[in-house]
Amino acid sequence: MNLSYEVRFWDITRHETKNGPSYRVRRKVGGQVKSTSFKTKALAESFLSDLRQAAKRGEAFDVETGLPVSMLKVEKQKTFYDFALAYVDMKWPHAAAKTRDSMTDALATVIPALVKVDATDNPETAVLRSALRQYALPPAARTESRPPEIKSAIDWLEKHSLPMDELAKPRVTRLGLDAITLRLDGTAAGATTIARKRSVFYNLLQYAVELEILASNPVDRVKAWKPPKVREVVDRRVVVNPTQAKELLTAVTYVGLVKRGRHLKGFFACLYYAGLRPAEALALRKVDCNLPEEGWGLLIVAKSKPQSNKRWTDSGEGHDDRGLKHRAKNEGRPVPIPPELVTILHEHIDEFGTNHDGRLFRTLTGGIISIGTYCEAWKAARALALSPEQVASPLAGRPYDLRHAAVSLWLNAGVAPPDVAERAGHGVDVLLKVYAKCVDGGAESANRRIGAALAG
Repeated sequence: MNLSYEVRFWDITRHETKNGPSYRVRRKVGGQVKSTSFKTKALAESFLSDLRQAAKRGEAFDVETGLPVSMLKVEKQKTFYDFALAYVDMKWPHAAAKTRDSMTDALATVIPALVKVDATDNPETAVLRSALRQYALPPAARTESRPPEIKSAIDWLEKHSLPMDELAKPRVTRLGLDAITLRLDGTAAGATTIARKRSVFYNLLQYAVELEILASNPVDRVKAWKPPKVREVVDRRVVVNPTQAKELLTAVTYVGLVKRGRHLKGFFACLYYAGLRPAEALALRKVDCNLPEEGWGLLIVAKSKPQSNKRWTDSGEGHDDRGLKHRAKNEGRPVPIPPELVTILHEHIDEFGTNHDGRLFRTLTGGIISIGTYCEAWKAARALALSPEQVASPLAGRPYDLRHAAVSLWLNAGVAPPDVAERAGHGVDVLLKVYAKCVDGGAESANRRIGAALAG
């Protein structure tokens, strides 16, 4: 399928024929002019409106037919491999880098499993995965030069991929579901990984239903296959109490190269005192901070810089530039911050200043701090601040656990769930399901209260 984002439309034109007037919709896709005629002007206007809406959404258009991907009536004999490419083209323009990564990861697992049973000379699994992830699935990579083994693997998939109508059979769909339960080395995949990949596979098949290629989603008919349950709540063992959090933030200042630890203290403090996600803290600018000399301050969290492979970002950079989760584009989230964080950020700005774009936290060269860098510093800080038993435990095992601790603390302090949800950037239902956990040591307090009640 040859796809293009270069689309131009002309006004509807009327033409006289021996059977009466017709109305023609003309468009130019990838340099080729295509036209479609209708008996009434109303039908032509409706069709042109659909085309323009698809272009406005950023959909790719098929050069051969002049139609957007969402309007293609894919023939029954089209293969699952071809349809997967069309699905990626439809999703790609508005997908975040991490979503693109997750989507191609899932499809690179499922596509090789849905091939003809008589297929021979199967390429190695690792080669097929590399061919799909690096060359076939990302739209921009399809024109890149391919090493011989990659070209051979893609040719094999094109030849042996199952026709889409075969996917209507539950036993065939099961092959794809079974594939996502295994890692590349054949060992069992984690529950979260299975759930994530199943979601992509299910949505792809639902798209086939939308285009009337399949009558219904066959995954719904595979009754005996059940995905493993995914842990949806925060493990209370990871949540630190305020004293432990302060000790960890102090310990951070003693780790890493010259000044690196002190520079990262403010970053980690934003996760604990403001409940920010790491990607939100990385995007925090001085202009987003209201830091009075005394009392509570305010952050207006407006951007996020999640880390991803350069292949999945539009910019080609290692960090995507995104808005906030669960928010409209450019909509900020106000987060009141306690005096402790106000003081830490004042000290940070006084010592380190800001980047040329106003960001508070950056590398020595002004870049975005990588996950590897701040996780390495956090690991060293845990070794300094915690006892050997605590280091061996899940307590604050990841920097993200500081956010869990923040939200848990707010809830346990009696802050109303809607207010906590607003600060954390979550829906109330998700908040109560995932984050309503006691801080470390809270069980002892509860035991004392129960004991007092039992004593009468």
